[in-house]
Amino acid sequence: MAIPSFVDRAVLKVAAGSGGNGCASVRREKFKPLGGPDGGNGGNGGSIILRVDPGLHTLVDYHRQSKRKAENGQSGMGNFRAGSNGEDIVLSVPIGTVVSVEGGGVLADLTEETPEYVVAKGGRGGLGNAALASKARKAPGFALLGEPGDELTIVLEMKVVADIGLVGFPSAGKSSLIAAISAAKPEIADYPFTTLVPNLGVVVADDVTYTVADVPGLIPGASEGKGLGHDFLRHIERCQALVHVIDCATYEPGRDPLSDFDAIELELNNYGGLEERPRLVALNKIDVPDGADMADIVIDSLTERGLKVFPISTKTGEGITELKFAMAKLVEEMKRDQPKPVPIVIKPKPVDSRSDSTFTIKRQGDGEGGEIWRVRGERPERWVRQTDFSNDEAVGYLADRLNRLGIEDELLKMGAMPGDAVAIGPGKHPVVFDFSPQVESGAELLGRRGEDPRLDEVRPSVVRRRELDAEYKEKRAQSLSGVKREEGVDWREQHRRELEADMATDFED
Repeated sequence: MAIPSFVDRAVLKVAAGSGGNGCASVRREKFKPLGGPDGGNGGNGGSIILRVDPGLHTLVDYHRQSKRKAENGQSGMGNFRAGSNGEDIVLSVPIGTVVSVEGGGVLADLTEETPEYVVAKGGRGGLGNAALASKARKAPGFALLGEPGDELTIVLEMKVVADIGLVGFPSAGKSSLIAAISAAKPEIADYPFTTLVPNLGVVVADDVTYTVADVPGLIPGASEGKGLGHDFLRHIERCQALVHVIDCATYEPGRDPLSDFDAIELELNNYGGLEERPRLVALNKIDVPDGADMADIVIDSLTERGLKVFPISTKTGEGITELKFAMAKLVEEMKRDQPKPVPIVIKPKPVDSRSDSTFTIKRQGDGEGGEIWRVRGERPERWVRQTDFSNDEAVGYLADRLNRLGIEDELLKMGAMPGDAVAIGPGKHPVVFDFSPQVESGAELLGRRGEDPRLDEVRPSVVRRRELDAEYKEKRAQSLSGVKREEGVDWREQHRRELEADMATDFED
């Protein structure tokens, strides 16, 4: 299957790089037995950035390669060496590209005022144990993990940015008109739908320079998707004014300039958002005798509707200059009435802002007949992602952070009991803890590196779970054996004896 050279819509899967893990290291040097922690921080993951390129006019690169992934950050190392950051990936897109989430809302509209957008942010690197050292934890035996980068599927949709849009039926002479007034060289032929992609031309009229877009031909029902209607109509959305190019010499039955104009206007109104755009009318092909006569017949009717009408011939050049200057005047008026664009200043939000500290707690069912406390919030969820749960000291550090944030006090206030299940994180697979408010923080921890003595005690939920497991095994043993177990005899041995006795009885019979 041949890949087209012009693509105005592409679905792209982007994945930012994950942050590197922090390093848990202790300085070892001769004659210095207490060198202290020296683990470096992990590097940040690379981001995916969309940037406007004025010389680009197609999205074909993303049609050919629909997946882009940035580089991960490097993990930290000993001797206070931080990992390197992952390299960002900059994706060039045409001006006028709309970025949206697949099945969702619009993320960005990339124009001259907003030429760049970070569509996928790289994950932050984890802190090493040197950065985690404090008075209460002088030599941490753990480090924080790097955060995963953003991953999503986006839709890139290019909408042609032009001052004037040429609309009309197929073979009305739109491509011939743009070739006559600019240096553009569109394909021109005597069959319908010669133009399948928009053509852009730059027109100069005295000291006014403006752009004209040759939109592929429209047919009745285009607003409903007929004849690639939606693909063509969206390129008119950004045009400041429209020019109807009407074929006055068509031989198709049932068509005339007035009916053609009404049919195209109906499709534009049905598509929506184009009612307020100023219009000009170009009656083309007056070099044909029948075309000139038809133009003379309909020009008064169109003028009565408040339209400016220009009889033209793209073959002989008659009326082209008047139309070109009329379009320039229209563009000047539109730009003069438009407010000046306000420069957009992006101020990054501090990571530890007050809004970042907010969290919510709800009590809900766990799907198995029980209940669970669900904690949501940007900061606690980020802390959970950074925690290495194979390290008890790291788990204890997480408990301290959650306690300082006020989650434990809020759970107690809402009626949580020791041993209740607490889930932190989004989606269907959060991290689940057993609530244990007796775990205190603030004192200096004197346990071995990588361990937390507060977690050595048996939790109430663990005791309760072990009792339930023992009761379940006892009931299962009784159901399999059919009788109560004899004291000191394994149920498997008892069951084997019963089977042997039954088989002996069967042989005697």
